[in-house]
Amino acid sequence: MKKRILAYLSAVVFSLSLIAGCSQESGGGTSSSESSAEEDGTAEDSTSKQTGESEPVKVTLNEVAHSIFYAPMYVAIEEGYFEEEGIDLELVCGFGADKTMTAVISGEADIGFMGSEASIYTYAEGATDYVVNFAQLTQRAGNFLVAREEMNDFTWDDLKGHLVLGGRKGGMPEMVFEYILKQNGIDPETDLEINQNIDFGSTAAAFAEGQGDFTVEFEPGATTLESEGEGYVVASLGEDSGYVPYTAFSAKQSYIDQNPEIIQGFTNALQKGMDYVQGHTPGEIAAVIEPQFPETDLETITTIVTRYYEQDTWKSNLIFERSSFELLQDILESAGELEERVPYEDLVITEFAAIAAQ
Repeated sequence: MKKRILAYLSAVVFSLSLIAGCSQESGGGTSSSESSAEEDGTAEDSTSKQTGESEPVKVTLNEVAHSIFYAPMYVAIEEGYFEEEGIDLELVCGFGADKTMTAVISGEADIGFMGSEASIYTYAEGATDYVVNFAQLTQRAGNFLVAREEMNDFTWDDLKGHLVLGGRKGGMPEMVFEYILKQNGIDPETDLEINQNIDFGSTAAAFAEGQGDFTVEFEPGATTLESEGEGYVVASLGEDSGYVPYTAFSAKQSYIDQNPEIIQGFTNALQKGMDYVQGHTPGEIAAVIEPQFPETDLETITTIVTRYYEQDTWKSNLIFERSSFELLQDILESAGELEERVPYEDLVITEFAAIAAQ
């Protein structure tokens, strides 16, 4: 047992390194603190620079986490698509949507990559220069339900009366999980017990130690549990929740207004990454993004990419559809996190994604 616990503590570190190990630049350069100082004058000059000129435009992107879940973006980085669009991209990890949003609002980051619910919360709080979504990356939730034994005929009713290791209250993973339960006629408060007190990234280790009957896991937690024979994936929350706009790229309205050519070039690069993913196998995708995850072996990366690939995780284009935005608000309302719905037209711009998709 001690060996297994140690193994899963190692898996926790491994998981966190995948999710949080992201402070890098696509074309080399300075650290995030150094770049902030250097970019004090960048905003003033950026409107005069056209994407595609010989001198690239520095753009700081703050991502909510560093995960194989976001493979198309890393393909765009590794294949040099941002450089092709005249963008010198600095990638910084925010370690959570709240921190990513803060970086964008403060001007520390030009563009944020996070769950689009963050933009809804900011808008609802009355922000004037609010953050607007201009490109959607993932269209499925990225977590999976893991059981202690194989359940080939699993239904959500099988959770009744059991203890599930869930996510933080108000977080997208937990809200999507509870939304699925309600869609299947299950009351999250009375029909089962959900433990929401375990830190993100630690649930796989806790499950391996014997806590819970089921656990909701992102990758690589789900794959780690299966490879060690400690759990079995029995359901995909991404498949059962529908096409949820789980992550999107956003920027302050003022930045978009002042730098449309940068936003267009950035979106063009992302679309090239999406096109690559749509036209290549999971193995080929895994090989391209492998440098982004130096702590992970190629076989594991391929397994995880395959799982996301098969559940139709990534859109063929970056257009943030109205139906997806409304579904997101349905989920927020169901979780009691949204008092009043917000206008799609105010928080979503599709013109850049539409041009990139042509």
